[in-house]
Amino acid sequence: MEQRLPLPPFNFETATKKVQLAEDAWNSRDPERIALAYTIDTEWRNRDQFIHGRAEAIQFLTGKWKKELDYKLKKELWAFTDNRIAVRFEYEYHNEKGEWFRAYGNENWEFDENGLMQKRFASINDLAIKEEDRYL
Repeated sequence: MEQRLPLPPFNFETATKKVQLAEDAWNSRDPERIALAYTIDTEWRNRDQFIHGRAEAIQFLTGKWKKELDYKLKKELWAFTDNRIAVRFEYEYHNEKGEWFRAYGNENWEFDENGLMQKRFASINDLAIKEEDRYL
């Protein structure tokens, strides 16, 4: 049986650790590695896209980083309960034209008893920035 430590129920220390592990994984930009933190039947809402299962998550992430180049993410714990965590985040990237963006958002996560994320709901807004205004 797959497990991803730390396991719920979360406390401040374990919730903070879970957020840092997610940040590290996403900054790797490795869809296969990232997908291992999610249940086989994970459900995502990412902006206006609905993703079902690890295979679709891998496909989504692969496409994401073909468009969002030099992606760099920072996550922060916002709140937690037994098996849920809320985070705020921001990330920067540029497109093929060299135009830079900073994305701001919030995510709500729900975990199964094995510490795998079964639900991920993300609300994200992009802001065009100048390269010299980057800080991540």
